[in-house]
Amino acid sequence: MYHFRTLILHRFRGPSLGSATSSSPRFLHLALARRSLREAGPAAGAAVAALPHYHRTLFRRSLILQTVPEPVKVERLSDSDSGIVELRLDRGEAKNAIGKEMLKGLQNALEVIKEDAAANVVMVCSSVPTVFCAGADLKERKKMSSSEVQLFVNSLRTTFSYLEALSIPAIAVIEGAALGGGLELVLSCDLRICGEDAMFGMPETGLAIIPGAGGTQRLPRVVGRSVAKELIFTGRKIDGKEAFSLGLVNYCVPAGKAYIKALQVARDINQKGPLALRMAKQAINQGMEVGMPSALDVEERCYGQLLDTEDRLEGLAAFAEKRKPRYAGK
Repeated sequence: MYHFRTLILHRFRGPSLGSATSSSPRFLHLALARRSLREAGPAAGAAVAALPHYHRTLFRRSLILQTVPEPVKVERLSDSDSGIVELRLDRGEAKNAIGKEMLKGLQNALEVIKEDAAANVVMVCSSVPTVFCAGADLKERKKMSSSEVQLFVNSLRTTFSYLEALSIPAIAVIEGAALGGGLELVLSCDLRICGEDAMFGMPETGLAIIPGAGGTQRLPRVVGRSVAKELIFTGRKIDGKEAFSLGLVNYCVPAGKAYIKALQVARDINQKGPLALRMAKQAINQGMEVGMPSALDVEERCYGQLLDTEDRLEGLAAFAEKRKPRYAGK
């Protein structure tokens, strides 16, 4: 009960929700995997009952149903940043290494994000200082049989493909190490923003295996075949500046500033037409997998789905009236 109540008070201590500013947005938790208060257990209910009335009201209004500790957290930004969602890795004791619980948390979080009709962009971040994700949990892996390893890696590959296939843009925010499965997670996002002290690498061949959660396929599609082969064959680690020069990341900023830059990009995206964002991502992703004639057909279909939308008419009206558009996702 102590941990549960601590989370609640941490989220709502201080100024009211209405006083949040765009530079310091107030976070609101999303319910994960259709949990209910009953499923959270009697400790959760007791923690809520013990809160002052005002905090209790906020708790119910915000549907904070997530107990701690959780290796993956989903948070929605509020006020002017409504529409921006954060997926946060939070397994500090293991440097966000991906084990069974972390994988389950990722799957649940991605399901929540997919079902959130108000989400326009997701930022994939780490709550652990100096590390994004150290890759697979090798201590846990050592205890698995070969068939268990195969099942786990297959599930991880499917999960990263699920992230890649989200209809909204995903931004990876990298400070510190993103190695092995951590880099494969990064590659599953649409945009990548890192600090200069970020470290990327695919060390799997040094363990007598290969990247198995999409790394051998996504890395060459991002940096080219020759560069991908060199990085995978040698397991060489690169810093943020080299990652930018190779085209692995979209932006490399001073250490500790990746989140600020990512939030700026997310805010730019969040102002655009929600349906247009989805169709743009679909057109690019599907078009890149086929030849040019078929790709242009994909673009035509995606464009056609936007012609009769309210948002398209709102965009034209806002342009003519020289004001900011008010998109409703319709």
